[in-house]
Amino acid sequence: MILNSKRRAVVAPLLGAALSLFVATSASAEIKSFALLTPEQGTDFGWNQQAVDAARALGEKLDLEVIVASGLGYGDVRPTMRELAAEGVDLIIAHASGYNTAAPEIARETGVPVAIVDAPQAKEQDLVADYTLSGHEGAYLAGVLAARMTRSGILGIVVSGEPPAWNSQSAGFAQGARATDPEIELRYSVIGPAAYADAAGARRVTEAVIAAGADIIFGQGNGSSFGMLQAVETTEALDGGKVWFIDIIGDKSSIDSGHLLSSVLWNLEPVYSAMLQDLEEGTFGTASYEITLADNSLQLLKSDHIPEEVWNEVMEVREKIIAGEIQVEAEFDAQTVRARMSAISD
Repeated sequence: MILNSKRRAVVAPLLGAALSLFVATSASAEIKSFALLTPEQGTDFGWNQQAVDAARALGEKLDLEVIVASGLGYGDVRPTMRELAAEGVDLIIAHASGYNTAAPEIARETGVPVAIVDAPQAKEQDLVADYTLSGHEGAYLAGVLAARMTRSGILGIVVSGEPPAWNSQSAGFAQGARATDPEIELRYSVIGPAAYADAAGARRVTEAVIAAGADIIFGQGNGSSFGMLQAVETTEALDGGKVWFIDIIGDKSSIDSGHLLSSVLWNLEPVYSAMLQDLEEGTFGTASYEITLADNSLQLLKSDHIPEEVWNEVMEVREKIIAGEIQVEAEFDAQTVRARMSAISD
C-alpha cells in the first residue's frame, strides 16, 4: 500500500501520529485488504461496534478493502478464517479473546498474519500480533466521577466476564474512586464466565447490586450492557432516587433515557492503523499497542448529567495523569482486582 500525498494530507490530521508514520519503502508489503472478525453484531455501541466502525473508517481513508464478519459467536471460527485467507486478505483481526487460540493456528496454516486480543505471549514476528488494550486511565476518571456523584457512597461494578481488558478497567475504576473517597464501598458482580451477550442475566445481576445499595453502576459488557442499562432505568436506588450508569468503549447517548452518566470511550482507528504500518514495515508481531488519554484514543464521555464543577475536577485529574503526577496501575489479573472490592458476588 502506497499513500499518495493527497490521501496522506487528509488522513494524518484525523488519526494523528499513528497514521503520520505510514511511509512507503521499497521493502514494504503492499496491503490491499484486511478482515475483521467479531463475536456479536456491530450494533452494541461498544466492543463490537467500535471495532467495526474503526475498521470501515480506516479502510475508507486508506482505500483498502475491508471484510467484516460479525455475529460469529464465541465458538470455532477456523472455517471462517480459512475462507478469508483463501480470499486473499492481507490481515485478519480476530476481535475476541475466544479467538486467540484458533487465530494463531490458522495464521501458521495459511501464512496470513492475524491480530488477536488478550494473549501477548502468543506474538510471533510477521505472523501473530496482540492488541490487549487497557482503558484503565479512562476508568480511573470514571471512578473519580462516580465517587463525586454517588449519594449512597456505594458503587457497583458489573462485568460480563473477567478478561484482561475488563479487569484493568475494574481496577482503574476502583483506584480512582478510592483516591477520591477512601470510604467508598465497591460491590463487584460477575454475570458469568463469558456472559458477554447475556442481557437478561446482566439485568438480574445489576438489579441485585442496586438492591445492595449501589446508586452508580460501572458496567462492562457487549450485548449484556443493554441489560445493565435496562436495570438502572427501571430500578430505583435505596433512597428512591435515580441510578446512574457508566458504560465502556462506546457512546449510548442516542438511546439514553436519562441514566447514562458517562462512558470510557475507546478509539481503535490508531490501533488498527499501527498494525497496518507494522505489517508494511516488517515489524508485525513485535510491538505492543495501547490507548491513552494523552492522544485522545481514550476519553471519558461528558454527558449533560454531569455538573460542570464535577467535570472540571475530573479533567484536572486527567491532566495530572497525562503529566505523570498520578500513576494509574494497570492490573489485568482477576484475583488482584477482586482484592480491591468491598463485596463480591458471582
